[in-house]
Amino acid sequence: MSEQTIALVTGANKGIGYEIAAGLGALGWRVGVGARDEERRGVAVAKLRAAGVDAFGVPLDVTDDASVTAAAGLVEDRAGRLDVLVNNAGITGSAPQMPTTVDVATVRAAVETNVLGVIRVTNVMLPLLRRSASPRIVNMSSMVGSLTLQTTPGTETGPIAAAYAPSKTFLNAVTVQYAKELHDTNVLINAACPGYCATDLNGFRGVRTPEQGAAIAIRLATLPDDGPSGSFFDDSGEVPW
Repeated sequence: MSEQTIALVTGANKGIGYEIAAGLGALGWRVGVGARDEERRGVAVAKLRAAGVDAFGVPLDVTDDASVTAAAGLVEDRAGRLDVLVNNAGITGSAPQMPTTVDVATVRAAVETNVLGVIRVTNVMLPLLRRSASPRIVNMSSMVGSLTLQTTPGTETGPIAAAYAPSKTFLNAVTVQYAKELHDTNVLINAACPGYCATDLNGFRGVRTPEQGAAIAIRLATLPDDGPSGSFFDDSGEVPW
């Protein structure tokens, strides 16, 4: 079994996920680069290795049971356990997303990736995480999932998005349920908001860099054993539900 800290980041071939992998790798960790696309995954792994990161590719489609099971087997073969899981893979879904006209298939696709994908990956990886002395799970959410912020007059939460925003609210709720079930274990699980980062997820319209967006995930991935669980954070502190 490896003595290095072992992390798996889903959707790590680009954007915030790539920067999370790079940041954790800079700590000397061994990082699994989870991604569906073989070519992009390979390019990301090569780039990380060139930067000195001990990275390895993990073929992973979070919407596919067989793919997730195979990914867990690969991590077990490579490392024997998992210390940190960062559920970063996500989609916004096609536009428009006005609730009165949105295609139900758009909502279903967002939930399938952003929520069910997280549940699927987390549950398959939990046996490996339980082998860790200090297991951490970070779910990449968004402030648009905050019902408090969405209903606070004058607060900017972006355009109406009947698929994407509610999927992040759902993810936040699921994170709380995991924390409640795992409260008497050493597993810490939290949700993270990276801020409005310029990535291809939003057509590079964001005002923060992917590296800036990765910082909160790295902080939550490295929480001490007495750290919080079942909470929602951004760079400034706790985000209201």
